[in-house]
Amino acid sequence: MSYQPPPPGYQPPPPGYYGAPPPDHPQAATVLILGILSLVLCQFLGPVAWVMGRRARDEIDAAQGTVGGRGMVNAGYICGIVATCLLVLGLLFLVVGIVAGVVGSFGS
Repeated sequence: MSYQPPPPGYQPPPPGYYGAPPPDHPQAATVLILGILSLVLCQFLGPVAWVMGRRARDEIDAAQGTVGGRGMVNAGYICGIVATCLLVLGLLFLVVGIVAGVVGSFGS
């Protein structure tokens, strides 16, 4: 086999390039999708995204660089936290409204 010159326009990889990035965590996309859906459609998915994101993030950290996808997992994790807070606030307002309605009906 003889040496083939690089094709025109070829640029060598930058210094410090060590190959392809590690594969993403198997649940990275799932956590991200659940986190986004929990913000947009149903806040009840927030705690699920929060728990799954925490578990996946811990597994990525324990893998010491052999598993990627931490950015997607973090985004889904944070969306899950925000959606859970919105869910708690919504339920709190609902309870306060019901209590105010019941107390108001006794006063008349």
